[in-house]
Parts: sequence; C-alpha cells; structure tokens
Amino acid sequence: MAKLWWRRGYRLVGMATTTAEYNDARIRVRYAETDQMGIVHHANYLAWCEVGRVELLRALGYDYKRMEEEGCRIAVAGVEVRYKQPARFDDELLIRTRVGQVRGPLVRFGYEVIRAADGAVLCEAETTHIAIGVDGMKRQPIPEAVAKALGGMVAAD
Repeated sequence: MAKLWWRRGYRLVGMATTTAEYNDARIRVRYAETDQMGIVHHANYLAWCEVGRVELLRALGYDYKRMEEEGCRIAVAGVEVRYKQPARFDDELLIRTRVGQVRGPLVRFGYEVIRAADGAVLCEAETTHIAIGVDGMKRQPIPEAVAKALGGMVAAD
C-alpha cells in the first residue's frame, strides 16, 4: 500500500482539539457496534470517518447541512482503510481528521482512529470526495467558503 500522505510522527497529548493540521472528534464505542468476539465490526470505521468529516467542518464554522442547503453535496468517490488493532465496547476513541487536497470539485481527507486511553492508532483511512449538486450527480466546485476553510488545513507534503 502507498505511504499515507498525511502521516506524521506525534504523541497523543491532552484533550481533543482542532489545530491547523487536524481536528479530533471524540466518540465512545457502543455495544451495538461490536460483534460476537467483542470487537468493533470493520464497517463502523467508515461511519466514524463521516463523524470526523462532519465535525471538522463544524469546527471550521461551516457545517454539512448548510452546504446542502446551499446546493452542494460531497459524494464519496474512493475509500482506503487499514486496520491495525481492534476497538472494543466502551473504548473512548479520537477520530483524527486531516485535509489532504482541495481542488475544484475534489476534496481528500485522511483519518486516524486512536484509542484515547493509550494513544494506539487502531485504524488509518483516506476518503476522496467529489462535490455534486443536490439536484443530480453533476460535478460542481466546492462552495468557496468551504474550499477556503478546508484549504487552510491542507497537510504539507
């Protein structure tokens, strides 16, 4: 697999936060998200990536609902996920979300799912999205205010 474009060395310190590089959203694993073995089912990580994206936009002062009201949706065009360690019921997790690229109708995000108790990275993921109109599947630019806010968080190479 390709090396993650957003991966940097860091240590988990303190409370969840928004920085110039990333936003952390905190969640707690629900019992319904686990399987008979007591670990989180793999599909839940993608839902948590959505939480990360939505909360990153909210932290920047521009929420997804408002973007839809202004005529734009961001459709998922690609996903890559790497599972490293399992999450379990009642684990507190940080969904660390970064912006990798914003160009025209394209936006790319990177994620780490981190267990808050010990800082272990449980999962790494990337998603690519295409902005489309709410009335169809036609590509369109990301709204200027959203593109500007996200562009300010693009990870350096």
